[in-house]
Amino acid sequence: MVELAPERILTYDRLQVLVFQDGAALAARAAHDVATFLAQRIRERGEAAVMVATGNSQLAFMAALTQRQEVDWSRVTVFHLDEYLGMSEGHPASFRRYIRERLVDIVRPRAFYGIRGDAPDVEAEIARYTQLLHQHRPDACVMGIGENGHLAFNDPPADFDTPDTMRIVTLDEACRRQQLGEGWFATLDEVPRQALTLTVPALLVPERLFVVVPERRKAPAVKRALEGPVTPECPASILQRQPHAVLYLDAESASLL
Repeated sequence: MVELAPERILTYDRLQVLVFQDGAALAARAAHDVATFLAQRIRERGEAAVMVATGNSQLAFMAALTQRQEVDWSRVTVFHLDEYLGMSEGHPASFRRYIRERLVDIVRPRAFYGIRGDAPDVEAEIARYTQLLHQHRPDACVMGIGENGHLAFNDPPADFDTPDTMRIVTLDEACRRQQLGEGWFATLDEVPRQALTLTVPALLVPERLFVVVPERRKAPAVKRALEGPVTPECPASILQRQPHAVLYLDAESASLL
């Protein structure tokens, strides 16, 4: 059995940070915490809703979450954070496809609402997804931190004050190079230049935030987010002010702290 206790517990302003020996331990503890919270919400309210992230850094966590037995997924509604503009669900890099293959098709939740990046009317899709989020009001958000410090596809400088729930964004080169480096595209030119994303304020609304950030390549962004000022130039720095968030790191992602 993987040990669930962290090696270190740190605090940065109002943010709790748990540091684990390796990515497997991080994933196991984060999955335990998310599943425990969702099960509690179901006991209290009869249902729960969660927003989940994608990307290579979430693979071990997602696999661990599907193995948890305490969640009645037939009572859970699943959302996600972002999708490439113009991308079909059948594309290998589609975030809708990622979530279906690694979570939805395994646990069979009550519903999964995907962001239709290829919707013919983008503004109508933004309105549709915004309405769904307002209707179901997710209890939890699972997110990562990008190599450039982004949250979802909110690249620097991020908008911390927008009233919008979702918007179209243009991806910066560092973000696009991360997608290339993770192996989702063969060339940089293939990486889309725009995406639909939940805004930073929308990501912070749920009652609990679980921020899952393994791997050495994330260490510089983690250091900026925790030890630097709270600034739109490092979107993840806003987490310092979130007492309802927990940041899960492994030895590699915490190596520069």
